[in-house]
Order: sequence, then C-alpha cells, then structure tokens
Amino acid sequence: MRQKLLTIIVAFAAVIISARDPLEAQGYHRGANYFPNLPVVTQDGKVLNFYDDVIKDKIVLISFIYTNCPDLCPLTTARITQVEDRLGDMVGRDIFFISMTVDPERDTPVRLKEFATAFDVGPGWLFLTGKPEDIRRINSSLGDKSRNLSEHRNEIVLGNDVTGEWTRNSVFGDLDRLIMDIRSMDPKWRNEVRQPKFDAASNTGYALDLQPGQSLFKKLCAPCHTIGVGDRVGPDLRGAADRRQEAWLTRFIRTPEKVLAEKDPAALDLAAKFPGVRMPDLGLSDIDAGDLITYIKTQTAHLADGAPDATVGAGHQHQH
Repeated sequence: MRQKLLTIIVAFAAVIISARDPLEAQGYHRGANYFPNLPVVTQDGKVLNFYDDVIKDKIVLISFIYTNCPDLCPLTTARITQVEDRLGDMVGRDIFFISMTVDPERDTPVRLKEFATAFDVGPGWLFLTGKPEDIRRINSSLGDKSRNLSEHRNEIVLGNDVTGEWTRNSVFGDLDRLIMDIRSMDPKWRNEVRQPKFDAASNTGYALDLQPGQSLFKKLCAPCHTIGVGDRVGPDLRGAADRRQEAWLTRFIRTPEKVLAEKDPAALDLAAKFPGVRMPDLGLSDIDAGDLITYIKTQTAHLADGAPDATVGAGHQHQH
C-alpha cells in the first residue's frame, strides 16, 4: 500500500486518540482575546475581519489547503464536500466551513475561486487568503505552525466560538463518526440521545471486500470521480480503461504531475477540461494502480450489462 496512505493512517490514528481533546489545556477558552481579528479576503474578493466576521459566535470546520498542492489538498477538499452533502442545509446555517490557504503569496482570490468552483462548494464555505504575515498568524492560532508547504496540517479543526471548544479531527476516517463529532460541537445536539445511522457508502473503515481496488476507489477516487454517474471534480471514469491503454492509466494514476509536465496530449486535455484542481499525486504503487484499473473495468462491464453498482455514485452529489 502506498507510503502516503500509510502516513495518513498513522496520523489519523493519533488524531482518533486525541480528537476530543482541546487544542490547549482543559478549560482554556479561545475567543476574541485569542484569535487575531486580522483582515482576510474570500474567494469572491470580499474583505472580512477573521474573528468578527468569520468565526465569532459560530461552529466552524477549518481546513488548511493550497491550490497548487500536488497531493492531499484536493483529496481533503473533496472529502469535505462529502461532509457538506451529508450535513445539507446545516452548512451556512448551523455550521460554517473555512479553508485557509497556507500559500497566500500565490493563492489569490481568483485562484481560490477557481479551486472552490471545481468542487462545487456551497454558500456556507469560505476560502480565505490575505497578507502572508496575517494568514500565518491566523493559521498559527489554529495550530498550523508549519514553515513550508510540505509540512502543513492535513488535519481539520472543529470549533465552537460560543463555548470555546476547539478540537482536531480528520476527514480520512469514517464519515459517520466525523459527522457525529461535528454535530457534537453543538451542546444542545450532543445532550440529546441519538442513535447513529450507518451508511455503507460513506464508511471508510472498509473490510476486505470482493473486488480488487474497491476500497481504494471509495476512499481515494470517489470524492472526485464517478463510474457512470457523470463528471464531478474530475471526469467520469466509465470506460476509461477502454479509451486509454493500461500503461498510460498506470502512469497517470501514479505520477500525474510527471505525465502533465511531459505535455502528454491526453493529460493536457484533462487539465484544460478540469482547470480548477489538479489530479493529486498520492504515491500509489503499480499494484494499487492495477487494482484501481481492474475495478474501473469491472464496474464499466456491470453497467454495460445493466447492473448498476451502489459504489459508483459515492462522490459529491449536491446541487446549488
């Protein structure tokens, strides 16, 4: 299994152990006297004050991204779109999503807008940039103290400004658990007795399954792609193994940036059709790529036989 996925799993295990712990000592209330009230700029070019206009009196989910990221940022954002789908109209009303750039020198509002549009984000989700020194100070207050892009957090931060509760979490685990953690930031909700509903399509604690590549597809590909349901963040993969040679698919799955840098015509066509986001380089092995190709072939064949598979449409589906 790919090295970067192992890194995510190890990091996520650490998050699970500490996810319910505040970012600081127990009882520490973060609020107006802690968070910088510095100016930030949204993907629509609107200037806001970070504390007063973005997080004050709100429950928030905050991620750290940069639009030129070659690996995990697109996948992180795609996973958050699945959370957005699950929460529905709660987003922008009861909880607000914030994606903070860690590369403010390059991530202009225009670039953030292209990135947000690629993921079809809703009105309750802000992508923020600003002066580099201001963004770094804000990100540091949220726990992201990385000094270079390769070190930035792939965790998310959940916070409730009213109660002063702030915790770290991850989008790379079970989405049902993450939804529960998000809703539990509201004291009224967590004080009610509720039974969690199991959704097999969103559960990423996969058992060994029947088809090679199925778990990898659900976890890594389904947030951006479908098989037979249409284009989303990336192209519909139905018939991809018929349109492209397996050797090409393997190279593109494993090293998309390298294939694009070689000015491969097919890769350039894909980049032109889906300009807002880059295919991430996830460090997959030849075996992983082969399993994914086999799964795509199998699902394409099932669709040709008129037998739709429940997993092909597990990506971002909401309409605005």
